[in-house]
Amino acid sequence: MDQYNGILNVYKEKGYTSFDAVAHLRGILHQKKVGHTGTLDPMATGVLPVCLGKGTKVCGMLTDWDKEYVTELRLGQVTDTLDVTGTLIGGDPQAALALPEEEIVRAVHAFDGGYDQIPPMYSALKKDGKRLYDLARAGISVERSARSVRLYELEILGISREEVPVVRLRVLCSKGTYIRSLCDDIGARLGCGGTMQSLVRTRVGPFTLEGARTLGAIEAARDLALERGDVAFTDSRGNACPSPESLGVAGIDSLFADLAPAQVKAEGVKPLQNGNKLAPDLLELSEGGAASAAEGTERVRLYFPDGTFAGIYAWDGKEYRPEKVFL
Repeated sequence: MDQYNGILNVYKEKGYTSFDAVAHLRGILHQKKVGHTGTLDPMATGVLPVCLGKGTKVCGMLTDWDKEYVTELRLGQVTDTLDVTGTLIGGDPQAALALPEEEIVRAVHAFDGGYDQIPPMYSALKKDGKRLYDLARAGISVERSARSVRLYELEILGISREEVPVVRLRVLCSKGTYIRSLCDDIGARLGCGGTMQSLVRTRVGPFTLEGARTLGAIEAARDLALERGDVAFTDSRGNACPSPESLGVAGIDSLFADLAPAQVKAEGVKPLQNGNKLAPDLLELSEGGAASAAEGTERVRLYFPDGTFAGIYAWDGKEYRPEKVFL
């Protein structure tokens, strides 16, 4: 081992960009090959799975996973960024204060199931090769096509009334959903305007808020492990690196826990290393049985004889072909 290979569930704190978090983590781990799995706004906090080493090959897969958020929608205000960090450009606080609670509830649940959402100008999407947020900062607004987003669960956690009504929401949604845009759209439906006041990402696929660690906690865990003599490997620059377990690094194979585990036999190691298809008699299910027991199993997570994870192989009717390898 000369680097960490896996997934680290980072708790992104307020004020950091996703890129800031990755840059800081590179320094903590003394490792260049680090990639995040979907941006979070600087004002947002919560779950940011970060891929390490060979784990960067699954960044795209994690980006595709459903996500859960808890957000606060502030009614009566409209900003250029669709959140409270932006410039106030509209809204009607008095109309917001006059809204009956049942009308707010109806407006929120009008979006149950999903809708066609127009992405915000302040986003990382590109138009003619340029980031939308760069165009927006230059005062340029361009037409954006609406995209279908799914809202699997949309729950009102509470409605408070102070200066203006603030609606606390839990949203379980598909990839590509902008919670800022949802807040703006609900406010528009109510006729008073609305903007996102806060945002916490509570889940990305199997990664939850409860299991996330701040960058400071990861750094402290590294230092404590090294003080205890936990050195798993030394990198190319001579930095002592503790075990992945001490830092909370999940193995790449943990993402495929629903697949049957299989092990390649000694005679299948070279074909596996060369990325070749594998005859079923070269594999055996790790849970026991004859060598031919793997035959016909649709997809398997495959390991080398020493237990090192190799990748995902799929049955094509005659052989197992590589679907995703981590060699």
